[in-house]
Amino acid sequence: MEINRQAWTTAFRLAVLISVVSALVAVVASVAGDVPQAAIVLPVIVIAFTASWIQTGRVLHGQHNG
Repeated sequence: MEINRQAWTTAFRLAVLISVVSALVAVVASVAGDVPQAAIVLPVIVIAFTASWIQTGRVLHGQHNG
């Protein structure tokens, strides 16, 4: 299965968006108090994987509206 340029572009945009949101959540959590790293890292991993899986599938099946 070959991933086209549109899929790579979409995946990159999604990665940047998730990274920015994750960084903001980490900053807010660190200011709010003593939050374990796992409480931030694990949800980010799960959400990022799920979002990229769904988005890549949409691009590959022509359902992307971007």
